[in-house]
Amino acid sequence: MHKSIVAGFAALLLLAAHVPVRAQDTLKVAVGQRGNWDTAVSELGQRAGIFKKHGLNLEILYTQGGGETQQAVISGSVDVGVAAGIMGVLSAFSKGAPVRVIGAETTGAADLFWYAAATSPIKSLKDTEGKTIAYSTNGSSTHGIVTAFMKQYDLKAKPVATGGPPSTLTQVMSGQIDVGWSAPPFGLQQLDEGKIRIVASGNDATAFKGQTVRLLITNVQTLQTKKPSIDRFMKAYRETIDWMYADPSAIKMYAEFVGIPEAIAKRTRDGFFPKDAINPDRVVGLDTIVNDAVAFKYTAAPLSKAQLDELIQIPPRI
Repeated sequence: MHKSIVAGFAALLLLAAHVPVRAQDTLKVAVGQRGNWDTAVSELGQRAGIFKKHGLNLEILYTQGGGETQQAVISGSVDVGVAAGIMGVLSAFSKGAPVRVIGAETTGAADLFWYAAATSPIKSLKDTEGKTIAYSTNGSSTHGIVTAFMKQYDLKAKPVATGGPPSTLTQVMSGQIDVGWSAPPFGLQQLDEGKIRIVASGNDATAFKGQTVRLLITNVQTLQTKKPSIDRFMKAYRETIDWMYADPSAIKMYAEFVGIPEAIAKRTRDGFFPKDAINPDRVVGLDTIVNDAVAFKYTAAPLSKAQLDELIQIPPRI
């Protein structure tokens, strides 16, 4: 009897060893700006095991901004781009680049702000004549907003690409740049300490207020060859957002990821990113955006409905 039990147990182990385990598909993801709340969805979802639950392993690469992210997608170096500026995407698509939109990344621009050192005489955008004003990279959302500032306020400032918030802050505090840009949690400590002052919000650019400013994108070939994985990515992405606003452990994980106190992490989420702002399911304000893209010289003509239908291919929520 004992030998029979042992033999049976061994047979079960042998059978279990031959049961196929679902392999994890790997997606390479380029993310603009490490550490922002909106750009942390992929990172936090990966750490929380949500993407793994959907059969995905993410290889995450961080870039200096939406322009770099977009180029990585277009070249095929990565499968998914997070936080690509909408104007840059419209421009690239209009010129024949193989880029497709699989989701909205951020709607509204209240999270972005432009600032000057407390010792600077600059107190508003109107004080920037002959001065330098920062954006991250060409084609990014900050580039689009600065372009809108220039046109809307008839500014005579000089736009300069400065990379991410940490490097931009260094350039402002050292006097290399007059007006820097940032997004929470970066810059909150300096604001609280009175070292910098805000001179403009992203929402001061009328063209971007309440409209989608950043996107989730992929390459045409990736969408064709890895569509099941892209669909699962979006399903996990949505689930991660729900978790980030419902589970207190998300704030703790975000704080650990960025290296900030939990109070600052919660202030970042609750003060600058209402949940609907990072809803990926709808690109808001397209009718206006396609015309603004022409006005700001990103595209030669407004994209047609047929073109937009080809560009925007958001997997349905299931």
